[in-house]
Amino acid sequence: MRRSIVITAAVGLTMALAACGGGTGSGEDETTAGAEETTEDGGSAGTLTIWADEFRAAALTDIVAQFEEDKGVTVEIVEKNFDDIKDEFIAQAPTGEGPDIIVGAHDWSGELVTNGLVSPVELGDAAADFSEVAVNAFTYEGSVYGVPYGIENIALVRNNALASDTPATFDELIAQGEASGAEYPVLIQMGEEGDAFHMYPLQTSFGAPVFATDDTGSYIPELALGGDAGTAFADYLASIGQAGSGVLDTAITADIAREAFANGESPYILTGPWNIAPFTDAGIDVTVLPIPSAGGEPAAPFVGVQGFYVNSYSENAILANEFLINYAATEDVQVAMYETGGRIPALTAAAEAVSDDPIAAGFVAAGEIGVPMPSLPQMNSVWAFWGVTEANLVSGVATDPAAAWATMVENIQGAIDAA
Repeated sequence: MRRSIVITAAVGLTMALAACGGGTGSGEDETTAGAEETTEDGGSAGTLTIWADEFRAAALTDIVAQFEEDKGVTVEIVEKNFDDIKDEFIAQAPTGEGPDIIVGAHDWSGELVTNGLVSPVELGDAAADFSEVAVNAFTYEGSVYGVPYGIENIALVRNNALASDTPATFDELIAQGEASGAEYPVLIQMGEEGDAFHMYPLQTSFGAPVFATDDTGSYIPELALGGDAGTAFADYLASIGQAGSGVLDTAITADIAREAFANGESPYILTGPWNIAPFTDAGIDVTVLPIPSAGGEPAAPFVGVQGFYVNSYSENAILANEFLINYAATEDVQVAMYETGGRIPALTAAAEAVSDDPIAAGFVAAGEIGVPMPSLPQMNSVWAFWGVTEANLVSGVATDPAAAWATMVENIQGAIDAA
């Protein structure tokens, strides 16, 4: 795990909030929020604990200091590895040892809500200040369970020194990359266990979404990645992997892809805003573009939304909601979080404040045809079978793409039924 640091600071700007109800757990551990009290001057006395990764922790420091000063409370930001936050929260929240607030992804909501670990948040009139897709992403069964702060999706990032225009199709893109003479025509991270997230735009371009949707556009727990469209995508992956072009290779991990592009070894990479800083720091002049289609339909990437959840076991739920709505969900904070992590702000005013950044504008354009990452609990049964199957198709371990893809769908359905 990444080292944990605790930042305790002091904070400002009081505003009223119609907050959600209090917690349901005992929450007696000293590292968790204590019972909320009222001070003589009308402020609130207590402790809030927030779990966040290093990028969000750094961006929250100033506003945390402001909040503590205004409210007379102690706020602890515990820095954790982002990949560890959800699992540790699930384990600790019911025991009263978890934090009051966690920073996480919207697709955690299905699992967290069904386990009774997070409370709805009352955005009220403030809901209109956020991007609609951001609020919808944190909406589960009619209630909003997170205060969104950032929107992210992958796009095609071009090294302008190696390419000057982008072909309309993915096959043309590969051909242009090969003609550039670079070591890699285009970089897509995969690894031995696959990376279905980065493959998804190519898959959707064949018309094979992971889940079906209802008339409102909401996901339903019905797999849709099989059939003829799924088979066509499987055939495509196998053909590209076995072509020996280096476009798809299980040896290309996230670190290898990032380093190779930063070293000028490819004209293109499929990646997200989190990798832009390493490229520009290396002196690469980049342009961010929509991903061209491989299968004829739009290449729709997953759109993820990052935000804040309130622990349903917190004894300081009102204080936690006030911090989120009236402090964290402000333009200055969301711009600061954009500057440290690269995610497009979910707050409309903050997004407009960074709209003159061509990198931000490029990711927004690439995400316009994107689709929200499913927050269905059934999604937990999908990832492992999905990624490994794609890796096996690319490496040639799976010699019959249609059969391998059909077996994958069957295994995913079995896992969903058994959950």
